[in-house]
Amino acid sequence: MSPKEVLRTYWHYDDFRPLQAEIIDSVLAGKDTLALMPTGGGKSLCFQVPTMVKGRLCLVVTPLIALMKDQVENLRQRDILAAAIYTGMSRDQQRVALDNCQFGPYHFLYVSPERLESEAFRKRLTELPICLIAVDEAHCISQWGYDFRPSYLHIADIRESLPEVAVLALTATATPAVANDIQERLHFRENNLLKKSFRRENLQYVVREVVSGQCSVVNGQAAASPTGDGREEKLAQIVHILSRVAGSAIVYVRNRKRAQEVAEILVTNRISADFYHAGLSPKERHTKQEQWKTGQTRVMVCTNAFGMGIDKPDVRVVIHHDLPDSLEAYYQEAGRAGRDGKTAYAVLLYHPADRAKAKRRVSANYPPKEYVERVYHCTCDFYQVGLGSGLDHSFALHIDELCQRMRLPILQTYSALHLLDQAGYIRFEEEHETPPRVLINVPAQALGQYSLSREQIRLLDQLMRQYSGIFTDFQYIDDTEHELLVSLAQRHIITYIPRSVACTFTLIQERQAEIYLPPRVYEERQTQYAERLRAMVEYAKQKQFCREQLLLGYFGELSAPPCGHCDVCRSKNKST
Repeated sequence: MSPKEVLRTYWHYDDFRPLQAEIIDSVLAGKDTLALMPTGGGKSLCFQVPTMVKGRLCLVVTPLIALMKDQVENLRQRDILAAAIYTGMSRDQQRVALDNCQFGPYHFLYVSPERLESEAFRKRLTELPICLIAVDEAHCISQWGYDFRPSYLHIADIRESLPEVAVLALTATATPAVANDIQERLHFRENNLLKKSFRRENLQYVVREVVSGQCSVVNGQAAASPTGDGREEKLAQIVHILSRVAGSAIVYVRNRKRAQEVAEILVTNRISADFYHAGLSPKERHTKQEQWKTGQTRVMVCTNAFGMGIDKPDVRVVIHHDLPDSLEAYYQEAGRAGRDGKTAYAVLLYHPADRAKAKRRVSANYPPKEYVERVYHCTCDFYQVGLGSGLDHSFALHIDELCQRMRLPILQTYSALHLLDQAGYIRFEEEHETPPRVLINVPAQALGQYSLSREQIRLLDQLMRQYSGIFTDFQYIDDTEHELLVSLAQRHIITYIPRSVACTFTLIQERQAEIYLPPRVYEERQTQYAERLRAMVEYAKQKQFCREQLLLGYFGELSAPPCGHCDVCRSKNKST
């Protein structure tokens, strides 16, 4: 079938969106391709359609487990077989998925970049009929990018094993320097950038500056921020904006506690709202997300954990309560408004105190090197890992518990763990669902000494048959028989760790006596982070240049005309 026939047969669209056809033609010609498309531009079809034309297997590398699951389910609903491999799957589950891709009529295999760190896994990939490697969120491979992830660097190792297979790298946000770095790190045979304009004709960018002491009204009561940071005034602005702009909305805040507080205030002001952050259980996150997507909830107040992979076309306004860390992050989050092409608004609330807060973020994200080393040793001590041991050992890490026990500040500890990851001492994966795990404590021949129910005997027999290493290592299991597992754990016959939401801490070197953070991990990235924050502050506080023009210039579109409808352009039009 031709690309258009595939599009009509499986997706029921008559034609491609702008730039999609050019990207697909480039991929089908066997060219390494970097596709730079704004959020909501239809990036997935750019690797899904050519894969179906070729009729073989596409390896998709993406850091978003929730997005993997959604895309696998969406493809299956279109009668296209797809599989996913991610943290938390047992070895048997991974083996079955790989066997299906090797011997079955599967067309897509989604993997997290961390899987590529295993040499055995990379070798197994060479046995699969892979015709294309698709790299989602490709800016993560660049150390100049705003969300660098070291595990992405292993994609180049796959290219060495599969030299004939083309790469399609996809991202919504990349400066010219990052775009060049992506192509270099992915070993492009020749540079090939296909780029759609970052301009969004229907999206109006607005910055509203709030001043402390202004009388504001929330829930009918006058209020001014007692701390002088504009917090109450920002709340009043959010209520005002949502009262004036109808339709679905997103409000971004910087921390979990604030997300819940703002949602509750909106509800007291008779605005349908809920909150979302990574600390919620998977079930809670799914429920809240579905209620918002279907319109049962109008406003989602959230941290930046919300939005990746969300394709809700009718969002009318995205409000930022706080400054994002970079213009890349702001553009991507603001771009979730107005994907249906109708008028939408991206509103950033700015208070003069935000400038000082931004400076403090630099020290919070890059704590002193001595503190980073302290977090390393405290975490190893917490899990009783001695010097010279612990290689490849993995632990479910609850940051709150670690910080409470070791008396560490949470934000700086998060940052220290990320720095240790980038320096190659550990692998630190932020909060995700951790499947249940079981270890049988009693030797098989000794189980007969226990008085067990028929159901307990059946379950133990099933576990021993299904998981050969369950007497020596924890095994990920299906916890459909939770009550039985609890009853066996209470008698110390097994150790049972139920399903939970946690971070993952894995030692990829034996525990060291000292650690070293090279300049590329610490000083250089600290400087880059400070520069991005400075650009974000300048964007917010300036009132001279068109906001869209500034954003487009940042992404390399230097000749873009003024938009005519941002707050700066409107102000100039009024004055003339």
